[in-house]
Amino acid sequence: MSLDIRKVTAHIGAQVRGVDLARPLDEETVAALREALNVHKALVFDDVDLDDEGHQAFARHFGDLTTAHPTVPAVDGAPNVLPVDSEQGSANHWHTDVTFVLNPPQATTLRSITLPPYGGETLIASSAAAYRRLPEPLRRLADGLWAEHTNDYDYAVPVEDIDEERAAQRARFTSIKYRTAHPVVRVHPLTGERGLFIGGFAQRIVGLSVDESRKVLDLLQSYVTRPENVLRHRWSPNQLVIFDNRITQHYAVDNYDKLPRRLHRVTVAGDVPVGVEGKESWSVEGDAAHYTSVAA
Repeated sequence: MSLDIRKVTAHIGAQVRGVDLARPLDEETVAALREALNVHKALVFDDVDLDDEGHQAFARHFGDLTTAHPTVPAVDGAPNVLPVDSEQGSANHWHTDVTFVLNPPQATTLRSITLPPYGGETLIASSAAAYRRLPEPLRRLADGLWAEHTNDYDYAVPVEDIDEERAAQRARFTSIKYRTAHPVVRVHPLTGERGLFIGGFAQRIVGLSVDESRKVLDLLQSYVTRPENVLRHRWSPNQLVIFDNRITQHYAVDNYDKLPRRLHRVTVAGDVPVGVEGKESWSVEGDAAHYTSVAA
């Protein structure tokens, strides 16, 4: 196959043509896609002819799969596929997937199933570009910080928006409580790049108070979400997007008037994050062995 890889923005994203994801991929093609993912952080494939089985087969080219989620049910008959469905709420906050466990997924794949006639974009930000743009004093500070990530935190949802169904979803999401300490600056295991490894599940800086932590995290997060670091992906039918979960954040824009929107998500098992000094993350609470293996 002759891959055609075209940048979408200066700092993140590329469109990939010349490959049929429904067919088995040879080692040379997989290596080229991996290299493209390392460089561009997010890849977009148009006109994919995949069902859930084919989606999982494609994701397996990048490593072992996780189950759908540590606490949220999978698609019926597809234990590795998570329904990202507007009926179950929207992930309209910046985050990196499942960072509250010891070894979050290395890569996330999303496939369009049902799309609203407008809105519903996914924003994907390069945390490597964010780190590169930190002023030197902030970079030195961030290099030595660690943050606790948890799935049990205050979502700051207005009381009037929490109905019985939403409360049940929240209870399910936190049915197993996780807390893990990760480096604020993660070193990518394949490229050696440094990126800000924070996002919505990062709730407290180790050694700081909650208020102090919020100020530091908000300051660093403001660099991640600068517009020049962000790919704004407008979904089309039969699209698949893969992004490197180790060095990106993403945000599902809730701008489609509660119309039906459904994606299917498959994630690839990841390694334990490592900080600038070579120290690995550690688990404080919660066992995710049922969810993911640890990638070598």
